[in-house]
Amino acid sequence: MTKYWKVDPDRVSDNGGEIVEAAALLRSGDTVAFPTETVYGLGADATNTTAVERIFSAKGRPSDNPLIVHIADAGQLADLVEPTSVTPDHHRLMEAFWPGPLTIVLPVKTGSISSLVTAGLTTVGVRIPDHPVALELLRKAELPIAAPSANSSGRPSPTLASHVREDLDGRIGGIVDGGGTGVGVESTVIQLVEGGLYILRPGGVTAEQLQSTLPAIRIHETEREDVQASETPRAPGMKYTHYAPKGYMHIVYGDDAPAVAAWIQRDIQAAMERGESTGILTFEERASQFEADLVIACGSLAEPETIAQELYAALRKFDQQGIQYIVAEGCPETGIGQAIMNRLRKAAGHRLVRV
Repeated sequence: MTKYWKVDPDRVSDNGGEIVEAAALLRSGDTVAFPTETVYGLGADATNTTAVERIFSAKGRPSDNPLIVHIADAGQLADLVEPTSVTPDHHRLMEAFWPGPLTIVLPVKTGSISSLVTAGLTTVGVRIPDHPVALELLRKAELPIAAPSANSSGRPSPTLASHVREDLDGRIGGIVDGGGTGVGVESTVIQLVEGGLYILRPGGVTAEQLQSTLPAIRIHETEREDVQASETPRAPGMKYTHYAPKGYMHIVYGDDAPAVAAWIQRDIQAAMERGESTGILTFEERASQFEADLVIACGSLAEPETIAQELYAALRKFDQQGIQYIVAEGCPETGIGQAIMNRLRKAAGHRLVRV
Protein backbone atom coordinates (compact mmCIF):
# COMPACT_ATOMS: atom_id res chain seq x y z
CA MET A 1 0.00 0.00 0.00
CA THR A 2 1.36 3.39 -0.99
CA LYS A 3 1.75 5.88 1.87
CA TYR A 4 0.69 9.47 1.27
CA TRP A 5 1.82 12.71 2.87
CA LYS A 6 0.51 16.22 2.16
CA VAL A 7 3.17 18.90 2.65
CA ASP A 8 2.80 22.66 2.24
CA PRO A 9 5.92 23.80 0.29
CA ASP A 10 5.65 27.25 1.91
CA ARG A 11 5.70 25.76 5.41
CA VAL A 12 8.09 22.84 5.13
CA SER A 13 9.30 23.21 8.72
CA ASP A 14 5.72 22.65 9.93
CA ASN A 15 5.61 19.31 8.09
CA GLY A 16 8.87 17.92 9.47
CA GLY A 17 7.27 14.72 10.71
CA GLU A 18 5.90 13.80 7.30
CA ILE A 19 9.23 14.46 5.57
CA VAL A 20 11.16 12.54 8.23
CA GLU A 21 8.84 9.56 7.66
CA ALA A 22 9.29 9.76 3.88
CA ALA A 23 13.06 10.03 4.29
CA ALA A 24 13.06 6.96 6.53
CA LEU A 25 11.23 5.05 3.82
CA LEU A 26 13.96 6.00 1.34
CA ARG A 27 16.68 4.91 3.76
CA SER A 28 14.91 1.56 4.20
CA GLY A 29 15.31 0.87 0.48
CA ASP A 30 11.80 1.76 -0.69
CA THR A 31 10.63 4.25 -3.33
CA VAL A 32 9.09 7.67 -2.69
CA ALA A 33 7.63 10.12 -5.22
CA PHE A 34 8.24 13.79 -4.46
CA PRO A 35 7.83 17.17 -6.16
CA THR A 36 10.65 19.09 -7.78
CA GLU A 37 10.53 22.39 -9.63
CA THR A 38 10.30 20.46 -12.93
CA VAL A 39 8.07 17.38 -12.46
CA TYR A 40 7.45 14.81 -9.72
CA GLY A 41 10.32 12.38 -9.34
CA LEU A 42 10.30 8.76 -8.17
CA GLY A 43 13.21 8.48 -5.75
CA ALA A 44 15.27 5.65 -4.32
CA ASP A 45 18.67 5.32 -2.67
CA ALA A 46 21.17 5.58 -5.54
CA THR A 47 23.68 3.43 -3.66
CA ASN A 48 21.24 0.53 -3.15
CA THR A 49 20.76 -1.68 -6.20
CA THR A 50 17.65 -3.37 -4.79
CA ALA A 51 16.05 0.04 -4.16
CA VAL A 52 16.93 1.24 -7.67
CA GLU A 53 15.45 -1.94 -9.13
CA ARG A 54 12.14 -0.93 -7.53
CA ILE A 55 12.12 2.26 -9.62
CA PHE A 56 12.51 0.32 -12.86
CA SER A 57 9.90 -2.24 -11.81
CA ALA A 58 7.29 0.34 -10.74
CA LYS A 59 7.68 2.43 -13.89
CA GLY A 60 8.19 -0.41 -16.36
CA ARG A 61 11.33 1.50 -17.37
CA PRO A 62 13.94 -0.11 -19.68
CA SER A 63 17.09 -0.95 -17.73
CA ASP A 64 19.38 0.73 -20.28
CA ASN A 65 17.86 4.15 -19.56
CA PRO A 66 20.11 5.96 -17.03
CA LEU A 67 18.76 7.82 -14.00
CA ILE A 68 19.56 11.29 -12.69
CA VAL A 69 20.93 11.54 -9.16
CA HIS A 70 19.54 14.30 -6.92
CA ILE A 71 21.57 15.80 -4.09
CA ALA A 72 20.91 18.55 -1.55
CA ASP A 73 24.33 20.21 -1.63
CA ALA A 74 27.18 20.51 -4.14
CA GLY A 75 29.52 19.21 -1.45
CA GLN A 76 28.02 15.74 -2.03
CA LEU A 77 29.53 15.66 -5.52
CA ALA A 78 32.88 14.55 -4.13
CA ASP A 79 31.30 11.24 -3.08
CA LEU A 80 29.76 10.61 -6.52
CA VAL A 81 32.10 11.80 -9.27
CA GLU A 82 35.81 11.96 -10.00
CA PRO A 83 36.94 15.22 -8.33
CA THR A 84 39.48 16.09 -11.03
CA SER A 85 36.70 16.03 -13.66
CA VAL A 86 34.93 19.06 -12.14
CA THR A 87 36.32 22.07 -13.98
CA PRO A 88 35.94 25.83 -13.43
CA ASP A 89 33.28 25.81 -16.18
CA HIS A 90 31.34 23.19 -14.26
CA HIS A 91 31.53 25.38 -11.17
CA ARG A 92 30.25 28.39 -13.13
CA LEU A 93 27.24 26.37 -14.26
CA MET A 94 26.57 25.15 -10.73
CA GLU A 95 26.79 28.67 -9.33
CA ALA A 96 24.38 29.94 -11.99
CA PHE A 97 21.80 27.14 -12.05
CA TRP A 98 21.98 25.07 -8.84
CA PRO A 99 19.56 24.62 -7.24
CA GLY A 100 17.62 24.47 -10.50
CA PRO A 101 16.65 22.48 -13.59
CA LEU A 102 20.15 21.69 -14.86
CA THR A 103 21.63 18.17 -14.81
CA ILE A 104 25.38 17.94 -15.33
CA VAL A 105 26.88 14.68 -16.63
CA LEU A 106 30.25 13.84 -15.08
CA PRO A 107 32.54 10.78 -14.79
CA VAL A 108 31.20 8.60 -12.00
CA LYS A 109 33.42 7.56 -9.09
CA THR A 110 33.83 3.80 -9.22
CA GLY A 111 31.65 2.04 -6.67
CA SER A 112 29.91 5.22 -5.48
CA ILE A 113 26.42 4.31 -6.76
CA SER A 114 24.59 1.32 -8.20
CA SER A 115 25.51 0.49 -11.79
CA LEU A 116 21.77 0.40 -12.52
CA VAL A 117 21.70 4.19 -12.07
CA THR A 118 24.26 4.74 -14.81
CA ALA A 119 22.97 1.88 -17.04
CA GLY A 120 26.56 0.67 -17.13
CA LEU A 121 27.99 3.96 -18.40
CA THR A 122 31.08 5.58 -16.90
CA THR A 123 29.18 8.83 -16.31
CA VAL A 124 26.33 9.99 -14.09
CA GLY A 125 23.94 12.95 -14.33
CA VAL A 126 23.62 14.99 -11.12
CA ARG A 127 21.49 17.96 -10.10
CA ILE A 128 20.18 19.90 -7.08
CA PRO A 129 16.42 20.47 -7.39
CA ASP A 130 15.00 23.91 -6.64
CA HIS A 131 12.00 22.90 -4.54
CA PRO A 132 11.73 23.25 -0.75
CA VAL A 133 10.07 19.86 -0.27
CA ALA A 134 12.62 18.04 -2.43
CA LEU A 135 15.55 19.73 -0.73
CA GLU A 136 14.27 18.99 2.76
CA LEU A 137 13.60 15.36 1.83
CA LEU A 138 17.13 15.01 0.44
CA ARG A 139 18.64 16.58 3.55
CA LYS A 140 16.66 14.31 5.86
CA ALA A 141 17.42 11.19 3.81
CA GLU A 142 21.17 11.99 3.82
CA LEU A 143 21.53 9.97 0.63
CA PRO A 144 22.04 10.60 -3.07
CA ILE A 145 18.61 9.89 -4.55
CA ALA A 146 18.15 8.49 -8.04
CA ALA A 147 14.89 9.86 -9.41
CA PRO A 148 13.35 9.71 -12.88
CA SER A 149 9.88 11.15 -13.43
CA ALA A 150 7.22 9.47 -11.27
CA ASN A 151 5.06 8.08 -14.08
CA SER A 152 4.59 4.83 -15.95
CA SER A 153 7.33 4.66 -18.57
CA GLY A 154 6.30 6.41 -21.78
CA ARG A 155 3.38 8.31 -20.24
CA PRO A 156 3.26 12.10 -19.81
CA SER A 157 5.34 13.15 -16.82
CA PRO A 158 3.49 14.06 -13.60
CA THR A 159 3.17 17.68 -12.51
CA LEU A 160 0.67 16.92 -9.73
CA ALA A 161 0.59 14.22 -7.04
CA SER A 162 -2.72 13.05 -8.54
CA HIS A 163 -0.85 12.20 -11.76
CA VAL A 164 1.55 10.03 -9.74
CA ARG A 165 -1.36 8.25 -8.07
CA GLU A 166 -3.00 7.69 -11.45
CA ASP A 167 0.07 5.83 -12.73
CA LEU A 168 1.82 4.32 -9.70
CA ASP A 169 -0.54 4.00 -6.71
CA GLY A 170 0.04 0.63 -5.06
CA ARG A 171 3.34 0.12 -6.90
CA ILE A 172 5.58 2.49 -4.90
CA GLY A 173 6.29 3.06 -1.22
CA GLY A 174 5.05 6.60 -0.82
CA ILE A 175 4.00 9.91 -2.36
CA VAL A 176 4.85 13.32 -0.93
CA ASP A 177 2.22 15.74 -2.23
CA GLY A 178 3.76 19.21 -2.39
CA GLY A 179 1.28 20.70 -4.85
CA GLY A 180 1.94 21.58 -8.47
CA THR A 181 5.41 21.82 -9.96
CA GLY A 182 6.78 25.01 -11.52
CA VAL A 183 8.78 24.59 -14.73
CA GLY A 184 6.65 21.72 -16.00
CA VAL A 185 9.28 19.99 -18.18
CA GLU A 186 12.30 18.07 -17.00
CA SER A 187 15.78 19.44 -16.40
CA THR A 188 18.22 20.28 -19.15
CA VAL A 189 20.94 17.62 -19.33
CA ILE A 190 24.39 18.81 -20.43
CA GLN A 191 27.90 17.44 -20.76
CA LEU A 192 31.12 19.42 -21.20
CA VAL A 193 33.44 17.65 -23.62
CA GLU A 194 36.72 18.98 -25.04
CA GLY A 195 35.83 22.64 -24.81
CA GLY A 196 32.24 22.24 -25.99
CA LEU A 197 28.94 22.01 -24.14
CA TYR A 198 26.53 19.37 -25.45
CA ILE A 199 22.83 19.61 -24.63
CA LEU A 200 21.81 15.96 -24.34
CA ARG A 201 18.24 16.86 -23.42
CA PRO A 202 16.71 20.36 -23.61
CA GLY A 203 14.75 21.43 -20.55
CA GLY A 204 14.19 24.13 -17.98
CA VAL A 205 17.51 25.89 -18.60
CA THR A 206 17.71 27.22 -22.15
CA ALA A 207 20.60 27.18 -24.59
CA GLU A 208 20.61 30.97 -24.45
CA GLN A 209 21.04 30.94 -20.67
CA LEU A 210 23.88 28.43 -20.91
CA GLN A 211 25.65 30.49 -23.56
CA SER A 212 25.31 33.62 -21.44
CA THR A 213 26.95 31.82 -18.52
CA LEU A 214 29.77 30.35 -20.62
CA PRO A 215 30.21 32.85 -23.48
CA ALA A 216 33.52 31.38 -24.63
CA ILE A 217 32.15 27.83 -24.92
CA ARG A 218 30.53 26.50 -28.08
CA ILE A 219 27.03 25.19 -27.37
CA HIS A 220 26.00 22.11 -29.33
CA GLU A 221 22.20 21.98 -29.16
CA THR A 222 20.55 18.58 -28.99
CA GLU A 223 22.79 16.65 -31.30
CA ARG A 224 20.42 13.65 -31.39
CA GLU A 225 16.90 12.92 -30.22
CA ASP A 226 16.95 9.28 -31.28
CA VAL A 227 19.28 6.48 -30.22
CA GLN A 228 19.64 3.15 -31.98
CA ALA A 229 18.23 0.02 -30.34
CA SER A 230 21.71 -1.35 -29.58
CA GLU A 231 22.92 1.85 -27.87
CA THR A 232 22.76 2.94 -24.25
CA PRO A 233 21.58 6.58 -24.14
CA ARG A 234 23.88 9.06 -22.40
CA ALA A 235 20.92 10.80 -20.76
CA PRO A 236 17.23 10.16 -20.08
CA GLY A 237 14.88 11.12 -22.90
CA MET A 238 17.28 10.21 -25.74
CA LYS A 239 15.71 6.80 -26.44
CA TYR A 240 12.21 5.30 -26.49
CA THR A 241 8.83 6.99 -26.84
CA HIS A 242 8.14 9.37 -23.99
CA TYR A 243 5.35 11.60 -22.70
CA ALA A 244 2.76 10.00 -25.01
CA PRO A 245 -1.02 10.10 -24.63
CA LYS A 246 -2.90 6.90 -25.46
CA GLY A 247 -4.51 8.27 -28.64
CA TYR A 248 -2.80 8.76 -31.99
CA MET A 249 -1.03 12.12 -32.08
CA HIS A 250 0.89 14.16 -34.59
CA ILE A 251 2.24 17.72 -34.81
CA VAL A 252 1.44 20.36 -37.42
CA TYR A 253 3.66 23.42 -37.71
CA GLY A 254 4.78 26.13 -40.10
CA ASP A 255 5.47 29.84 -40.49
CA ASP A 256 2.01 30.69 -41.88
CA ALA A 257 -0.31 30.51 -38.83
CA PRO A 258 -3.61 30.73 -40.81
CA ALA A 259 -2.44 27.95 -43.14
CA VAL A 260 -1.47 25.78 -40.16
CA ALA A 261 -4.87 26.38 -38.53
CA ALA A 262 -6.73 25.52 -41.74
CA TRP A 263 -4.72 22.31 -42.18
CA ILE A 264 -5.40 21.25 -38.60
CA GLN A 265 -9.16 21.84 -38.88
CA ARG A 266 -9.38 19.88 -42.18
CA ASP A 267 -7.44 17.03 -40.61
CA ILE A 268 -9.69 17.00 -37.54
CA GLN A 269 -12.81 17.11 -39.71
CA ALA A 270 -11.62 14.05 -41.61
CA ALA A 271 -11.07 12.21 -38.30
CA MET A 272 -14.58 13.16 -37.16
CA GLU A 273 -15.99 11.74 -40.39
CA ARG A 274 -14.14 8.50 -39.66
CA GLY A 275 -15.97 8.36 -36.33
CA GLU A 276 -12.97 9.09 -34.14
CA SER A 277 -13.08 11.30 -31.04
CA THR A 278 -10.83 14.26 -31.71
CA GLY A 279 -8.60 16.66 -29.80
CA ILE A 280 -6.51 19.72 -30.62
CA LEU A 281 -3.57 20.94 -28.52
CA THR A 282 -3.00 24.62 -29.24
CA PHE A 283 -2.43 27.94 -27.46
CA GLU A 284 -4.57 30.67 -25.90
CA GLU A 285 -4.09 32.89 -28.95
CA ARG A 286 -5.39 30.20 -31.34
CA ALA A 287 -7.98 28.14 -29.46
CA SER A 288 -11.08 30.02 -30.67
CA GLN A 289 -10.27 29.09 -34.29
CA PHE A 290 -10.78 25.37 -33.78
CA GLU A 291 -13.61 22.88 -33.36
CA ALA A 292 -13.06 19.37 -32.00
CA ASP A 293 -14.38 17.14 -29.23
CA LEU A 294 -11.70 18.64 -26.99
CA VAL A 295 -9.67 21.78 -27.70
CA ILE A 296 -7.00 22.54 -25.11
CA ALA A 297 -5.35 25.95 -24.92
CA CYS A 298 -1.97 24.98 -23.49
CA GLY A 299 -0.47 28.25 -22.28
CA SER A 300 0.33 31.35 -24.31
CA LEU A 301 2.77 31.88 -27.17
CA ALA A 302 3.49 35.27 -25.62
CA GLU A 303 4.67 33.49 -22.45
CA PRO A 304 6.10 30.15 -23.60
CA GLU A 305 7.01 29.14 -20.05
CA THR A 306 3.24 28.72 -19.47
CA ILE A 307 3.13 26.18 -22.30
CA ALA A 308 5.82 24.15 -20.55
CA GLN A 309 3.99 24.37 -17.23
CA GLU A 310 0.72 23.07 -18.69
CA LEU A 311 1.96 20.60 -21.32
CA TYR A 312 1.91 17.28 -19.48
CA ALA A 313 -1.40 17.95 -17.72
CA ALA A 314 -2.90 18.78 -21.12
CA LEU A 315 -1.69 15.51 -22.64
CA ARG A 316 -3.24 13.61 -19.73
CA LYS A 317 -6.58 15.38 -20.29
CA PHE A 318 -6.85 13.79 -23.72
CA ASP A 319 -6.61 10.38 -22.07
CA GLN A 320 -9.14 11.31 -19.39
CA GLN A 321 -11.63 12.24 -22.14
CA GLY A 322 -10.86 9.15 -24.23
CA ILE A 323 -9.63 11.13 -27.23
CA GLN A 324 -8.49 8.88 -30.06
CA TYR A 325 -7.04 11.35 -32.58
CA ILE A 326 -4.96 14.36 -31.49
CA VAL A 327 -3.37 17.16 -33.49
CA ALA A 328 -0.84 19.33 -31.68
CA GLU A 329 0.16 22.73 -33.02
CA GLY A 330 3.90 23.34 -32.96
CA CYS A 331 5.54 26.36 -31.33
CA PRO A 332 8.72 28.31 -32.14
CA GLU A 333 11.90 26.52 -31.03
CA THR A 334 13.49 29.43 -29.21
CA GLY A 335 14.20 29.54 -25.49
CA ILE A 336 12.15 26.94 -23.64
CA GLY A 337 10.32 26.28 -26.92
CA GLN A 338 13.15 23.89 -27.76
CA ALA A 339 12.28 21.73 -24.75
CA ILE A 340 8.54 21.94 -25.48
CA MET A 341 8.99 20.76 -29.07
CA ASN A 342 11.39 18.03 -27.96
CA ARG A 343 8.69 16.64 -25.66
CA LEU A 344 5.94 17.02 -28.26
CA ARG A 345 7.98 15.21 -30.91
CA LYS A 346 8.54 12.28 -28.57
CA ALA A 347 4.89 12.27 -27.49
CA ALA A 348 3.89 12.14 -31.17
CA GLY A 349 6.39 9.46 -32.09
CA HIS A 350 8.13 12.02 -34.34
CA ARG A 351 5.07 12.28 -36.60
CA LEU A 352 5.23 15.86 -37.97
CA VAL A 353 3.58 17.78 -40.80
CA ARG A 354 5.13 21.02 -42.01
CA VAL A 355 2.62 23.28 -43.75
